[in-house]
Amino acid sequence: MSTEITVQGHFTAWIPAERATVSIVVGFDGPERSSVLSSVTAAVQTVTSSIAPLHDPQDGPVTWWSSDRIRVWAQRPWNTEGKQLAPVHHASIAVSVKFKDFDALAEWLTEAATVPGVQVSGIEWALTQARRTSVTTEVRSRAVKGAADKARVFAQAIGASDVRAVAISDPGMLGVRSTADTTSPATMRAAASTGSGGGDRVLDFTPEDIEVSVSVDARFEAS
Repeated sequence: MSTEITVQGHFTAWIPAERATVSIVVGFDGPERSSVLSSVTAAVQTVTSSIAPLHDPQDGPVTWWSSDRIRVWAQRPWNTEGKQLAPVHHASIAVSVKFKDFDALAEWLTEAATVPGVQVSGIEWALTQARRTSVTTEVRSRAVKGAADKARVFAQAIGASDVRAVAISDPGMLGVRSTADTTSPATMRAAASTGSGGGDRVLDFTPEDIEVSVSVDARFEAS
């Protein structure tokens, strides 16, 4: 007589980041639309001019970068007496830069953050696509092995010695409730000082390892 055993296997790996994408916003506001636009244009030119010499899709240190279209809008604020004031004009452009060399990133970011109007939105850490694929394959294999090991323990507990896999699937596909599959890298974060301003200031950021986590459901027959 055989016994059906349904288990879930899970495995998580933590891999050092290989890429970092820094996001910045260049923005100004003021009473004159033309002045705001010229300030944003000049600041963005300063920033992009510092990126161009570093850009090389293969060798880096910058492998890719982009800038959005300029956003321009105006609003009329109210004072404490309930009176609507003259319009305030705003303009901003978002710029994203991907680095493969984190030392070069630190140097560039420290300099870029001192450009008037620049604010650092954040840094996203990631793996290359090839590395992510190979790691996910290995993690998925380890998750399946974990499910098989768990099934053998259950079988031994009931005195069964022969364990045979009959079905393996992503979570939830065997008709049992299970936790969500997390085969993609988790959100990548960094502790980074942000803002604009002058002076000799070094931005402090720490790359976080990338989490690659996989769950699988598996069904076995034990006898």
